Amino acid sequence: MINALTPNRPHHAQWMITRKCNYRCRGCNVWKEQDQRELSTEEVKQGLDILKDLGIVELVLSGGDPLLRKDAPEIIEYASNLFVTTVYDNGSMAKKKLEALRNVDFIAISIDSLDEAKNDYIKAVPGAWKKAMEAVETLNSEGINVSVTPTISQLNLYEIVDITNYFTQKGIPVWYCLYSFDQTEDVNQIFRIGKANDEFIIKDKQAMVTLCDSLIEMKKRNSKIFMTTELLKAIRTLFLEGKRTWNCRALQNFLVLDHLGRIAGCHNHKFIGSVFDLPKIWHSDEFDLLRKTYNECTQCAYLCYIFYSLHGSPYGNLMLAKDQWKNAKFLLER
Repeated sequence: MINALTPNRPHHAQWMITRKCNYRCRGCNVWKEQDQRELSTEEVKQGLDILKDLGIVELVLSGGDPLLRKDAPEIIEYASNLFVTTVYDNGSMAKKKLEALRNVDFIAISIDSLDEAKNDYIKAVPGAWKKAMEAVETLNSEGINVSVTPTISQLNLYEIVDITNYFTQKGIPVWYCLYSFDQTEDVNQIFRIGKANDEFIIKDKQAMVTLCDSLIEMKKRNSKIFMTTELLKAIRTLFLEGKRTWNCRALQNFLVLDHLGRIAGCHNHKFIGSVFDLPKIWHSDEFDLLRKTYNECTQCAYLCYIFYSLHGSPYGNLMLAKDQWKNAKFLLER
């Protein structure tokens, strides 16, 4: 409980430990800007120790696909001993790295449709759907904490309820990403997702409002929907009224890191130092000014950033526990 309820410390970090990716997802830019450079195993471990000392409770390992790193099992084992750890996979690698995933808190597999052809179109890789479905089935049968993370877009907006019911009825948790895109062209931006893709931009805003209403209602009887009511209400208001009911708390509640260990509050902004400098700069005047900049930023609607802006503080963690105690109690146990 101590770390999760300690004020003035960040509680969440997302570390994109590699830029390597074996998919060509149409709504993403990562595969177009791959970089073979990355920190060594020992450097990553050193960075993880620093994050732990800083107060991080929950860590997401992503990429690219983090499981493409040869040392992924060693990094995952080390991280799992320090944090509530989630590993993201596009569905192609988890089954191959089964043993490395046994001790993680969550392995999140990206599946965007129950329609094989549509999913493979989004991923732009034939056979992606089959690999992802097999990975989910295998990990679940092995007792590994697998979950499914569809990215909500105009392409799959009308089937999110069906996707949710399909997996949660099997006892597999579902949480969501929300299609968004970069709105800056800063050459020093820490991490690029890509420019707007008209196919994915949600145009039917009323349908998105209806989806939020449906998920809020479903949550009352379905504990496998890993979204808080407060988050769903915030998204509903955004699409219904165009109003943001939250302020971004990047560099307060959360931060992101890239494959070279560079840090930023979120990926939309330029990098502002290295993970190895964090102990010296976290309480600096420069960071206080950046926190104000982030707090006033209205560029994106990435669900993870909204979630940790709403819930990544001591008070937020208590509200998270109140909303979904069985799924949140790990925050209070660390």
